This record gives sequence, C-alpha cells and structure tokens, in this order.
Amino acid sequence: MIVRGTAAPRGDAGPQSALQSPAGPAEEVVIALRVMKFGGSSVADTEKIRNVAIRIAAAREGGDDVVVVLSAMGKTTDGLVALADEISALPAPREMDMLLSTGERISCALVAMALHDLGHEAASFTGSQAGILTDGAHTKAKILEIKPERLRAELANGRVALVAGFQGVSAERNVTTLGRGGSDTTAVALAAALDADVCEIYTDVTGVFTADPRIEAGARKLPLVSHEEMLEMAASGSKVLALRSVEVARLHDVPLHVRSSFAQEEGTWITKETPMMERAFVSGIAHKSDEAKISLLGVEDQPGVAATVFTALADALINVDTIIQNVGVDGRADLSFTVPLPDLRKALDVIEAMGDRLPHRETLSDDQIGKVTLVGEGMRSNPGIAATMFRVLAAEGINIQMIDTSTIRITVVIARSEVERAVRALHEAFDLASEAERRGV
Repeated sequence: MIVRGTAAPRGDAGPQSALQSPAGPAEEVVIALRVMKFGGSSVADTEKIRNVAIRIAAAREGGDDVVVVLSAMGKTTDGLVALADEISALPAPREMDMLLSTGERISCALVAMALHDLGHEAASFTGSQAGILTDGAHTKAKILEIKPERLRAELANGRVALVAGFQGVSAERNVTTLGRGGSDTTAVALAAALDADVCEIYTDVTGVFTADPRIEAGARKLPLVSHEEMLEMAASGSKVLALRSVEVARLHDVPLHVRSSFAQEEGTWITKETPMMERAFVSGIAHKSDEAKISLLGVEDQPGVAATVFTALADALINVDTIIQNVGVDGRADLSFTVPLPDLRKALDVIEAMGDRLPHRETLSDDQIGKVTLVGEGMRSNPGIAATMFRVLAAEGINIQMIDTSTIRITVVIARSEVERAVRALHEAFDLASEAERRGV
C-alpha cells in the first residue's frame, strides 16, 4: 500500500519535493509518489544514463516512491526507422511497432542496471507489462486504459519501476506505439492512473519560455503556466511537451513540472488556473514554420461542401488547422485552410481525386507560410490584445493572411520568412520578459 505524504492538493501552485512553490515562499512538502520522464537526449549515451540513474536514486533516497518513464536513447528511433526503410519501401505497421518499441526497452534495462549498481532495487517493464492498454491503430495508437497493479506492487516492495514509454498493447495482444511525443503521453497517463502527486518531464531545456530562445534572446522561463495555456502553446508550435500529453494532464488534473535533466534548478510548473494568472494579458508566443495553405476558389456556396472536403481530408489522416470561408457571391465562395507542410502533396492529391464531387474554379497552394500565436489567460477579460498585435505587425510591414482565435489565443498566418521578425517584435511589444519575472514573485 502506498502511503501518501503531505503534498499540496491538485490545483494548487504545485507539489514540491524540498522545493518552494513557484508562486512564492511556502512550506516544504514531501511527494509520496512522483512519475519522472526522461527524453531521448537525457539518455543519449552511457554517461547520461548513469546521471539519470543518480537523479532517480536521489529522489528515492529522499523518501519518494518513483515510477520512471524512458524514451529511446538519442536518435535510436530514427535509426530504427532508417533500417526499416532500407528493408522495405512500405513497412507493415504492425512490424514497425514491434521494431520501434525496442528502443525504449533498451533504455529501461540499462537504467535499471545503473540503479542496481547504486544500491537501489529496480525493475524494468514494457508498456504491456505496465498495463498500458491501447486501441489497435499501429504507429499512432491511443491509450484506452491503464491497469497499474503490477507497478503498485513494485512500489509497495520498495522498488523503482521503470516503464518503456511510447508503447502499449492492443486488445488483440499486439504491441502498439503511440506516435510522436508518445513517451510524454505515457508518463502523464501513468501519473493519472497512479494518482501521482506530480509528473516531472525531464528534457534538455530548463522549462517553458515566453518564446523560442533560439529566435528571441530576451525570452525568459515561465515559472508557472496553466494547463489551458500550455495546451494552446503545444498546439501552436511549442515543442516542449507533446499536445496529447497536455490534453491528458488537463483532463485528469495532473500537475506537471518541466525541468532540465542536466541542472538542479526549478523548471516550469503546469497546473490549473490560479488567481495570479489573471494579471497576465499574454503569457507567451508560439510559432510554426512548417505549415502550408490551400485555397479552393469558386466552390459552390451551399450546405455540405465543407463537410465533403474535410471528411475526405480526415479520412486521409490529414490534420486541418485554420479554416476561413468568405461570404459567397453569385453562388460561389472561396475556402482556405492550413495543413502541416509534409501533408501538402497528399492533401492536394485528395482534393484532385474528389473530381466532380468538388466543383470549383481553381486550387491554389502556398508552401511558404508560418504561424505566430499569442497565448494568455488574461485575454478572456482584457480587450485590445488583438488590436495591439495587429498594430505591431503592421508597423513591421508584415501582412496577415489568416486569423484564428480562441478565448486565450490569437493566431495569425503570415509569410514564413517573416515569422522570426514577428516573434521578436511581439515579444518586445507585450514585454513578456517582465511578465515572466512577475510570475516568479
């Protein structure tokens, strides 16, 4: 039986282990159960694997029960994909899952060995052994249920449980993999199933920043971000966390702590909304530079046309994002939408194959677009954010091609060549460096 500590209840500033709350001074609390996830860069070689083992051992020695989720070492997955491509022009999805799942298993076994050498009992598990049940969609499976009884038994016996990320097992008892960002999703889902006090995501950055530091030198780490803000950032191009993992965290109210594998400093806490966040008009800027736009000119302006187009694209597993349809004139309208750049050719083929089912005058495409997004809880109650954004871009001579919004997000589609300039101008205009400092107060 796992005995719970005195961790702060979910939805507070965030549970800590011998650390203070990012929202300000607070009493030290003990985490009874933490899930620690280490990405591929954190276990890229044997030296880094030993360092990860030392970090896990420190958590265990501090009194915490620990479940660890590991990615494959470095570029192992890329190497396995390359091997498959050498063997077959079209590898069977089931066999790809069998192949790709081996990378995470290697990491788990090696970290377990390193922990044993440090004097800690540890056991490694595949996704199947850990009770991760998925649907049968090979290479892009979704987690349906987790049965963590075996992991609970290991924890009760004082062992560290190491789980191979990115994988599970289907009802047909086939190995499945979860697709891009699957290890993040594994970690958060396990934290939810185990009712863990925190899910720590260890990576090669120190947290979530107000903008990409590679573009904006003045970008600052945000001590605290809400689940909803992080969800919008992940969907809009921030690569710190996989979108699916944030969705699971928000759904099950799992506190996340994004931090560096190579430094001891506090990272970014991702929790439910707190009153402190109301002060922030804009929290951060995300961007994408791998987008394309398709415009269908002169389509019939009648019910069912958009449904026909987007059903066909969905059937082809193409994710459509920003969509704009203008007011029809003379029974015709123009329909524009964006897709991931790698899917552009496939999307155009789908539209061409629709033939007479989609009568229209012309199909145009643009493979030189990007997106810039402002995200902030304060947009709910502070008018004028969009106006300021548009004025800043106009002053920079940047033309806006499309606009998309939610209650806490504003996204503009612009030329790819202008994305970096837009990020820097908006970061300065909204003084996001100061906002990061205010969140640390």
